[in-house]
Amino acid sequence: MAKRPRIAVVGSANIDLTTFTDQFPKPGETIFGQKFDLGFGGKGANQAVAARLCGADVFMVARVGSDLFGPAMIENFKKLGIDASQVKQVPGLSSGVAPIFVDPHGQNRILVVKGANDAVKPADVDAAANMLKTTDCIVLQFEIPLETVYYTVAFARKHGIRCILNPAPGQPVEMRALAELDYLVPNESEAESITGIRVRSVEDAKKSAEKLLAGGIRRVIITLGANGSLLAGRDLKEHLPAFPVKAVDSTGAGDAFIGSFAVFLAEGLPEREAVRRANLYAGLSTTGVGTQKSFYDRERFDAEWAAQSKTNSVSVST
Repeated sequence: MAKRPRIAVVGSANIDLTTFTDQFPKPGETIFGQKFDLGFGGKGANQAVAARLCGADVFMVARVGSDLFGPAMIENFKKLGIDASQVKQVPGLSSGVAPIFVDPHGQNRILVVKGANDAVKPADVDAAANMLKTTDCIVLQFEIPLETVYYTVAFARKHGIRCILNPAPGQPVEMRALAELDYLVPNESEAESITGIRVRSVEDAKKSAEKLLAGGIRRVIITLGANGSLLAGRDLKEHLPAFPVKAVDSTGAGDAFIGSFAVFLAEGLPEREAVRRANLYAGLSTTGVGTQKSFYDRERFDAEWAAQSKTNSVSVST
């Protein structure tokens, strides 16, 4: 490894409450689920854990509640070796929670209750400024207030720090606030929420990416689930296929992609190579149940990458 990246995540921390079920209840109906899993989650925390497991030094800027989940989340960061000095409890607020429902095909439906995540403010970014200035990359999501997201993007731009934004959950955005953003990484539905263009194919993704790039963003990566991802810039549009895996639970796959991509890029890998590796890392995360605990560490990933590189030829469409 050429260098040990330093990645900061300004974002959310939740408790995931995952229910596996053969069907979803109708209004007023009670049914039995198949099994239940409780774990640490939140898009920001998930991306931080993925980056840490991939070998980076990781710093988290977040807020948790004054309930029993808050200290547990802070302790989880510390246990994983993530710097949690900028993760604080907020009196009077609950921690963020995410009830997740997974069908037999591994597809999920998620309802996020933001709780203390809504208390991450621009002032908290300023309080962490000295730490943020030492990092190779700042990673953001939409589970904290948009004003804080825009402020952090501007902070990164001002100080010449690479910035990756995952616009999830999808919602309309102020494109001017994202001008010159290094990477916007939505999935199909998130891209549609921003551009209004329905994304059901690689060609749809190219059209959506064109609109995002026209808004001033430098690079767009649209993750396409089992179809891999589309890497787009003003000078390229390249479809990078997924690697074959047996998916069990797709929860957190997008977070696995973003956290690992930030590390691979910060290590100095070529952009296309970083995306390909992130495709595999995300795919591998779907072979286990849950979010953070389904992520591979670097040793396991490197072994799988070596094996997959030998057995799978990669075709590319432009």
